[in-house]
Amino acid sequence: MRTSRIAQDSARLIGSLSSTGRPLRSTRAKKLQGFAPGASTTASPQQRDQVGEEFYLESDSDLSTAPSSPQESNDVAHTAILNGDRKRKRNSEIATTNKNTVVEETVTTRTSPREKDPEVAKGSAKTKKTRRQPAKKIKLPDGVDKVEPPINWEEVYESTQEMRREVIAPVDTMGCESLAEPTQPRKVQRFQTLVALMLSSQTKDTVTAVAMKRLQEELRGGLTVQAILAVEPTLLNTLIGKVGFHNVKTKNIKRVAQILADDFDSDIPPTIDGLTSLPGVGPKMAYLCMSSAWGRDEGIGVDVHVHRITNLWGWHKTNTPEETRASLEAWLPREKWHNINHLLVGFGQTICTPVGRKCGECTLAEKGLCPSAVVAKTVKKRVKKEAVTDADAGTDMIVKEEKVATVGEVEVEDVENRAPIGDIEDLLSAST
Repeated sequence: MRTSRIAQDSARLIGSLSSTGRPLRSTRAKKLQGFAPGASTTASPQQRDQVGEEFYLESDSDLSTAPSSPQESNDVAHTAILNGDRKRKRNSEIATTNKNTVVEETVTTRTSPREKDPEVAKGSAKTKKTRRQPAKKIKLPDGVDKVEPPINWEEVYESTQEMRREVIAPVDTMGCESLAEPTQPRKVQRFQTLVALMLSSQTKDTVTAVAMKRLQEELRGGLTVQAILAVEPTLLNTLIGKVGFHNVKTKNIKRVAQILADDFDSDIPPTIDGLTSLPGVGPKMAYLCMSSAWGRDEGIGVDVHVHRITNLWGWHKTNTPEETRASLEAWLPREKWHNINHLLVGFGQTICTPVGRKCGECTLAEKGLCPSAVVAKTVKKRVKKEAVTDADAGTDMIVKEEKVATVGEVEVEDVENRAPIGDIEDLLSAST
């Protein structure tokens, strides 16, 4: 047994102490002497019990007494087991007496900053990001499906509107809905809006605005259906040469002008099906054109900005703009369909940019409303003063600056671990 071996080792140690012949000056040594071999004849059992108990309370050993024989070792081991509660009591007393400072430091270290400093707790609550909680489809008792909107979507929408009012984006002054000439008849304005949307595909608003200006000023008779039909494809291609895929757009604009002149009395179709039947016109352009040219909100125009940002917000998990449009239309109030494209395009151009999002300037990141917010790394510095003594110059203070802990996190997860959604406008503008 492990206890018996320890008891035997203790007995040998006591024997060695008593056989050296050196005086045992310490109290503990004297008490041990009473347990040495040959000392049993000089001490009564009551004295040995009393001395053993005192030794037990002072000794650092795991044993209360030191046996003098193997048989006594077993008895001592049994007694030690029975007196386990006494040892725990002793350990508790020692810890209370000698380690009060250590215990207090441990408690202080484990105390949360929020419990110690209300201001820290307030700041931590601000930057804590919300979880991704997209819109959910539920089935009502009558069997009708209903989509519950994302939590806090109204606060996100209103905060984005406030940020948009503070910063002017290119879409605010050069958006497609503002590029038609207000002095032209309504039919011509609608056609110019459609042409602007066709040019804006995969092109920045600034480039689209320049191309529209050239068409309005350099085409004979201005930018009308008849002027497009009359212009040479080479000249038309030159006028819009800065936009993305200008060769394809030149052909599509010429074909659209011919269809409008033949089938729609030189006006644009008043329906989504009619608009999407035109060459080069997709659902996004059709819904935006219906909203801007005809004033009817029949759907949401979803471009790369709307698709990317709403996924970053965790409103849904979609892979294509068409999936995003269907998801938004399922729960977003209809009165917001007209403005959401303009709102998020400008937000994506100024703050939530495709590359290098400015989360440090975003109210949503500050309030913890965006689950995809990027928290920048911040490094705290402390100033350390060192005294240097010079025999000639006296004592000088040298201020030494050193970096300490790094605080914060880096970019959080992407939506469903997919690759970040880029903006094709940046790639096209770089290539042209």
